[in-house]
Amino acid sequence: MAAASQPVLIFFLIAVSAFHQTLSEPNGFSLKLIPRDSPESPLYPGNLTTLERIERLIEFSRARARYVELTSSPNATTLYPENIRLTLLRDNFFYTVQVGVGTPTTGVFLLLDTGGGLIWTQCLPCLNCYSQRTPMFDSSKSSTYQKLPCSHFFCQGDRPLYKCVNDECVYNINYGGGASTAGIASMETFTFPVDTATTTRIGQIVFGCSKYSRNVQFAKGGVISGVMGLSLSPDSLASQLSDVTQKRFSYCLVPFTQAQQAPSLVRFGDDIPHPSSNIQTTPFVPTPGSHYFQLNLLDISVGFRKLGFPPGTFTARPDGSGGCIVDSGALIPQIDQNAQGGRNAYRQVMSAFQSYYNSFQQLTRIGKVPQGFALCYKYPQDFNQFTSMTYHFEDADYIVDPKYVNFYDQQGGYFCVALLPGNGKSILGAWHQQNMRVTYDGNINSLQFSVETCSYDV
Repeated sequence: MAAASQPVLIFFLIAVSAFHQTLSEPNGFSLKLIPRDSPESPLYPGNLTTLERIERLIEFSRARARYVELTSSPNATTLYPENIRLTLLRDNFFYTVQVGVGTPTTGVFLLLDTGGGLIWTQCLPCLNCYSQRTPMFDSSKSSTYQKLPCSHFFCQGDRPLYKCVNDECVYNINYGGGASTAGIASMETFTFPVDTATTTRIGQIVFGCSKYSRNVQFAKGGVISGVMGLSLSPDSLASQLSDVTQKRFSYCLVPFTQAQQAPSLVRFGDDIPHPSSNIQTTPFVPTPGSHYFQLNLLDISVGFRKLGFPPGTFTARPDGSGGCIVDSGALIPQIDQNAQGGRNAYRQVMSAFQSYYNSFQQLTRIGKVPQGFALCYKYPQDFNQFTSMTYHFEDADYIVDPKYVNFYDQQGGYFCVALLPGNGKSILGAWHQQNMRVTYDGNINSLQFSVETCSYDV
């Protein structure tokens, strides 16, 4: 069977088979995160070498960083969603999720956006939609579909998420490059399949039933139906389910060298396992106008050397720039080269790594590599004195194991420090979250983390 056809078959089975289902309000459930390089992904590019996969990860990271920079500004979410200005590309998103919409269930693939709010999918009857290879959700054929009334708080008040037009609660999102999607704010039952034997059904989820889609650049191929938001925005999946999941969700990212063998799961509520090691906790920083998960980064260490950044170096500015966010959608971490006070924090961190590795005579620095990293060394196979990196957050030290600080090209015989320069923001990306249990806890408005072997999280 062709790799691209396997996910379509899975959704066909979801739509027609009888599964064990949890109806209405579970206290916890899990959702499979499908990396785009996994054979299960509708965006699977075919067999790639590890080197090719990493090169793609870096490309996605740069695209994602641009997306974050544009959407973290207060102007991006002021008043109405149509004020958002961003470029909606498949390269902005690394993970795909598979869900079912309506009764009977229509299976769709959605791009997961940890910085976005609105959940939306194309809907029939549609006035102007791009072609889909999988069946499009038909709201007129679902017994559980409802339009969101204009009296709903998402459609009322001084700063509503949506607008009431002709007695319908509607949204209109304009993206950069002429792309847009618009439709009716609605409520529906969603089915969340974890595997081919278990699903969870939850009703009354607010989502966007898109009737108009123009120049949406992930339309190519017709396998993606929309986007699922998982941010702090009130209309994201995490926010909507906060009452039944205790305002908590968590994931444990399988190392990317293993990503084709084992899935990662995002777990909600009681489905989050108890961590096997000491938990550290750092508070989120409220940032007006931004729905990203901001953290208070105080300093950075390379190995045992604390760099001593001045207080406020990584503080967010009123215009939304600066600061440090945790974002699983950004693969390669970034350190701001335009931090507070005009400080190039990225250069300071990289200089510390360079000083450390230059002290070893058996290492030879090399120039440009295909991955585009700035600091790389040829190394003998018996070299094992790689150094760690620590993010010193408020009340917590996030220590990155040396094996996840660097990118290793075994065939080429070199390694590189896996960091990219940030243009106005630092990002704790997924590369530094490998084999780490990361929990977003809205009850204490904090991020919790602990080391874990994520391949066991199945």
